[in-house]
Amino acid sequence: MLFIRGEIRRQDNLAVAVVGSRKPTSYGRSVAKEVSSYLSRNGITIISGMARGIDGIAHRAALDAGGRTIAVLGSGIDQIYPPEHRRLAGEIESSGAIMTNYPLDTKPEGGNFPPRNRIISGLSLAVVVVEAGARSGALITADFAAEQGRDVFAVPGEIYRSASKRTNSLIEAGAHPLLQVEDVIEMLQLELVARQEIASTSLPHQPTEHLLIGVLGDDPTHIDALQETTGLSSAEISAALAMLELKGEVRQVGGMNFVRTREGRIEYRVD
Repeated sequence: MLFIRGEIRRQDNLAVAVVGSRKPTSYGRSVAKEVSSYLSRNGITIISGMARGIDGIAHRAALDAGGRTIAVLGSGIDQIYPPEHRRLAGEIESSGAIMTNYPLDTKPEGGNFPPRNRIISGLSLAVVVVEAGARSGALITADFAAEQGRDVFAVPGEIYRSASKRTNSLIEAGAHPLLQVEDVIEMLQLELVARQEIASTSLPHQPTEHLLIGVLGDDPTHIDALQETTGLSSAEISAALAMLELKGEVRQVGGMNFVRTREGRIEYRVD
């Protein structure tokens, strides 16, 4: 069970976790702010744990950029920790959500924080580790992300700084080195996903699109069969399928065969 204060929206499907040390360097603070601000301005929700250091910086940067952010607590929803983040928690609740899987009155004990990191990574399409000490919870989040099939980015740092040793080790182990803030969007192709989100909510459905959605199902259907069934021209079908693919409601599975996605099944009903 998840306890939530605030609101989860469909747009929060486009989310990236930004996590790191509770005692960041000036370099780490700068990178966390820049990454979170950039992603927020591009319509991506920032996920973090509202802890001191990188977490708080990530949430604050997202809010200042006018974006959405979600905080996952290691305590009950009524137990804001650290206490100096109570005001921040209120702002997050107004521009996103605070959530936890711990019952009310659960204190922020040390053993509660590592398990909650699976929720941080689970809500995200990718995890960005900015800085991490030897016992940093960000490393646990990175491990959960790898298990869940998420992309992990690590910010490279000076080899002599303790705050950078574990992020450099993550890169050595296969994490993507974050060399510029655009790397996250490019790697995940979020621009295309974002266009699908915009198209599905802002572009009206045409009669041809409704007709094709009613015909398509889970089994692949060739474009020639669609033409025979609907009586539409190949040009009309191709144009409508292209728009439905942009909206994320149909998918080509090879050889000019198409299936209807879950979004299409939810929105449409065939009498």
